[in-house]
Amino acid sequence: GQAVPAGSHVRLNLQTGAREVKLQNEDKFQNTLKGTKKGKRLDINTNTYTSQDLKSALAKFKEGAEMESSKEDKARQAEVKRLFRPIEELKRDFAELNVVIETDMQIMVRLINKFNSSSSSLEEKIAALFDLEYYVHQMDNAQDLLSFGGLQVVINGLNSTEPLVKEYAAFVLGAAFSSNPKVQVEAIEGGALQKLLVILATEQPLTAKKKVLFALCSLLRHFPYAQQQFLKLGGLQVLRSLVQEKGTEVLAVRVVTLLYDLVTEKMFAEEEAKLTQETSPEKLQQYRQVQLLPSLREQGWCEITAHLLALPEHDAREKVLQTLGALLVTCRDHYHQDPKLSRTLASLQAEYQVLAAQELQDGEDEGYFWELLGSINSLLKELR
Repeated sequence: GQAVPAGSHVRLNLQTGAREVKLQNEDKFQNTLKGTKKGKRLDINTNTYTSQDLKSALAKFKEGAEMESSKEDKARQAEVKRLFRPIEELKRDFAELNVVIETDMQIMVRLINKFNSSSSSLEEKIAALFDLEYYVHQMDNAQDLLSFGGLQVVINGLNSTEPLVKEYAAFVLGAAFSSNPKVQVEAIEGGALQKLLVILATEQPLTAKKKVLFALCSLLRHFPYAQQQFLKLGGLQVLRSLVQEKGTEVLAVRVVTLLYDLVTEKMFAEEEAKLTQETSPEKLQQYRQVQLLPSLREQGWCEITAHLLALPEHDAREKVLQTLGALLVTCRDHYHQDPKLSRTLASLQAEYQVLAAQELQDGEDEGYFWELLGSINSLLKELR
């Protein structure tokens, strides 16, 4: 708070927290001291200032510093008042506007009530589900949703006669199921799996089936018990019919991706149990009860997956190639007996050789097309 001469160097002492000033004459004083240490005498004139002069000068110095500090404080307070308002004034204004700060839980309760109200219009129901999906992405919020019965309300929304309600209810459920075991268990007990499969098996808009398939994938991943129930309820037959419908190519790629994830997930779980023994015995036993590969073979998925290589998109081909590799042990004899698969792989090999060479010319080593070519070459080698 003390005033210092203009042009002085000020620093903050990090050890003491005090502000220190380096006076302009300090360097000269230090040089004089150094000269003294070298043998020179320091000439101090004791008659220059009396003690009274020093006291008077110090009093004026303090008075000036206080006046300067007072002016600075007043200016700072005026600036704060200009920029900010007192908290009591803000509370009073919010109360007059009837603004209430809600928690996520309170918001979800309000949205569920809006969706479940018979007086709400279709637009209001859809808006409530759309907003709800934002909140249930958080694991804690999704678990809070089931704590007050909101999850079951959304599951029941899958029974609606309105395709949009089915679509957005599935959208909310897919977000809530994702990597959330507690919610997944409650959903299975609440009949979500059956309702999702019914929608996929019946005539519905493509947009609705996309969201329903998303919810199904979120429910099955990393949940072996749900995968068992899926097989028992004829889930593979439902998906087979889905990918064979005309105009559902985008769904076919997502189905193949799901099957690849489920096959590799089980393989990784069993391998991890052998190497680290970290997988719980109960969960490992559940995985072993999921007879996915034999079911895929029996229901014709070896041929269905192979024929999807005819899709034109590179991303779709990549996912199909991954799935063919995962099914190779189970489907090897089917692949050998399928001349169309061999011709398709040879054609793709020639196509991606050109694309991979172009990548190399562009300076991209081991690029995307090079990796696809490697997958094709590996399959052809296994099938020779």
